[in-house]
Amino acid sequence: MDDVDRKLLNLLQEDATQAYAALGRAVGLSTGAAHERVRKLRESGVIRRTAVEVDPAAVGRGVLAFVMVDSSAWMGDSGDFFAAIPELQEAHIIAGSASVLVKVRTETTEQLQDVLRRLYEIEGVSGTQATVALETFFERPVSTGA
Repeated sequence: MDDVDRKLLNLLQEDATQAYAALGRAVGLSTGAAHERVRKLRESGVIRRTAVEVDPAAVGRGVLAFVMVDSSAWMGDSGDFFAAIPELQEAHIIAGSASVLVKVRTETTEQLQDVLRRLYEIEGVSGTQATVALETFFERPVSTGA
């Protein structure tokens, strides 16, 4: 991956609907060359998917919480159980005092409480510590270094 690929990735993270002609102009390539570069980035797995960024509050998911999940056993094989809870946006095995860190979005704190109850139903979960975000300063895409 070179600087042109990195620039293409940054442009696509800003707006994935840009035409290949516009992408090419921005990085000094022809339309066809820009298309080929993006195709290769997809095939190699650098671009995993193309998505639309939705305002969580606009769709009833205005409560954001990060939950540290404690466990009495290794949780590395439990990904499917976490994924089965639709309010969880992310789940990560972590090092430290907790075993798993999850990002949760709900409409209300009552719904957040329900999510915490469902987390306790996962075998091995022994505790949770939730932190509710009051305001998000920013969220940024992955930096490509370009």
